[in-house]
Amino acid sequence: MITYALETSCLTHRFSKNEIVLDTINLQVPHASIFGFLGPNGAGKTTTLRLLLGLLKKQAGSITIFGKEFAQHRVSVLQHTGSLIESPSLYGHLTAVENLSLLQKVYQCKTERIAEVLKLVGLPDTGNKKASQFSLGMKQRLSIAVALLHDPPLLILDEPTNGLDPNGIIEMRELLQKLNRENGTTIIISSHLLAEIERLVSHIGIINKGKLMFQGTLAELKQKQDQGVSIIFETNETEKTIRILTDKGLLPLINNGQVLLPAVSKETIAELNRLLVDNGVDIYGIHKSSNDLETIFMDLIKN
Repeated sequence: MITYALETSCLTHRFSKNEIVLDTINLQVPHASIFGFLGPNGAGKTTTLRLLLGLLKKQAGSITIFGKEFAQHRVSVLQHTGSLIESPSLYGHLTAVENLSLLQKVYQCKTERIAEVLKLVGLPDTGNKKASQFSLGMKQRLSIAVALLHDPPLLILDEPTNGLDPNGIIEMRELLQKLNRENGTTIIISSHLLAEIERLVSHIGIINKGKLMFQGTLAELKQKQDQGVSIIFETNETEKTIRILTDKGLLPLINNGQVLLPAVSKETIAELNRLLVDNGVDIYGIHKSSNDLETIFMDLIKN
């Protein structure tokens, strides 16, 4: 049984002698996972995805997909991979069905598959409308249909929700989750919509300045970052709260009128709550600082 659907080992890429875009990337995408690949602009995400698909010539390192070395099995690997990288690539003078018919012959899949994928992406009734007349969202949907046409076990998607309205984003999420759940499709997805990624993925990889900062499950990422989560006290007397907590041997800080403490146990929070109340401090709220994906992401790439 193959543990990883996709692996890279020491993947390195330069655009020039002094410009390292990827620095020894060791990516491990578990089989049947939804893997969110995140990073700021210029971090190396799209370069990585293009290398995985052979759209850029590999300079150093190795790529293995479903246990096969990509360089030696390029054709057979790509036959089992669907992709959408950057902007949709469609024939504008052809209809949705005509665009898919061309590729249906290349992939040698059943003609009935065309109607199936158009229904899957929400484009069952575009008729004779040319792709050039489609909205950006419709073009994005058709490009996803192209990627799904041959029912690949691996999908590599770069910003697949680009141009979609909020309802379309939800539908895309549900479609990808369905493919993963029912077909066991491994999905690598890059997106700037971090809140949406958090709802969708099982695993995360974060890249910044060409280096892989983290990879693992979403739960592991949050657990790791929990160490940096602050406890926030909102009270009627900030200075008095600071004095009381300091006298307890703690190191409180003030931020926007709120008192922040490094993460402490639930028992300690309850004890501090009683202590403050006993000393006449009114407590309006006690809560953790945000530990959502967006906050974690910004914390990892801030340096």
